[in-house]
Amino acid sequence: MRLVIALGGNALLRRGQALSADNQLDNVRIAAAQLARVALKHEVVLTHGNGPQVGLLALQSAAYTAVQGYPLDVLGAQTDGMIGYLLEQELSNLLPPSKVVVTLLTRVEVDLADPAFAKPSKPIGPIYRSEEAERIGAEKGWVMAADGAGFRRVVASPHPQRVLGLDPIRWMLAHQALVIAAGGGGIPVAVGDDGRSRHGVEAVIDKDLCSGLLARELKSDCLIIATDVDAVYLDWGLPGQRALRLVSPVELARHAFPPGSMGPKVEAASRFATDTGNRALIGSLENIEAMLEGRAGTEVRRDVAAPLDSSSHGFHLVG
Repeated sequence: MRLVIALGGNALLRRGQALSADNQLDNVRIAAAQLARVALKHEVVLTHGNGPQVGLLALQSAAYTAVQGYPLDVLGAQTDGMIGYLLEQELSNLLPPSKVVVTLLTRVEVDLADPAFAKPSKPIGPIYRSEEAERIGAEKGWVMAADGAGFRRVVASPHPQRVLGLDPIRWMLAHQALVIAAGGGGIPVAVGDDGRSRHGVEAVIDKDLCSGLLARELKSDCLIIATDVDAVYLDWGLPGQRALRLVSPVELARHAFPPGSMGPKVEAASRFATDTGNRALIGSLENIEAMLEGRAGTEVRRDVAAPLDSSSHGFHLVG
């Protein structure tokens, strides 16, 4: 099968871990071991998150005051190269020499009229305590928002409109390569006033929404959103909570999800399943093979009948 696998940022840096190169490499090695087994059997396009990394680079850039800090599109490109390199090297160490692994910096077009520019929602960078967040936000002019028990910087996250460079991705897949593309949701660009040239945009695109768009454009057989939770849950946090194993996009659309984290996962899976008729899977990376076999995770499929009575349940994607 042709798979697009969206690798969550937790696979690179677990919540609460220091943003160190050693921690990231250790986590990438664990992820690569899971992904390599899948890549031996299937055609894979791998995407990844970059929230902690792009936020750290923004902090480092802002700390050097001799020049103006680098914009988010440039920082996003830097994270694509860094994370792509780590994934490419560790996957290449595990796969046979005949299986080429390629990292492609990918530009993704966004609309400057997207209302997301007026409502920052995408969390990036480290987690701060309340006092730290207030001080840093005031010093740097950043918007800060709650994330779990702490606070993080939030930035604009416009919807991806078009993935640029699809032909090279198709060419590499045709030559049996494992392609790492659209890292961090892709490098955000917009069309200029002349209607032809493009320029970088101060934003971070959600990697799940971009992965869903990429999966549709590549006519993938399956979209996998690999994260640190095992499924979508009904009645999350209540005594009777249970994992949802099979659900339709129509049923998921009845419920609201947080826009900066969980919402895009559900939206991407639902859109892919609706538009293609193929499966979208949400679950933990360590269960990726079982997910493909229908033994783990949540499967979103448009031909699933709605439950007889879903009025008492709330769908929650946790993690």
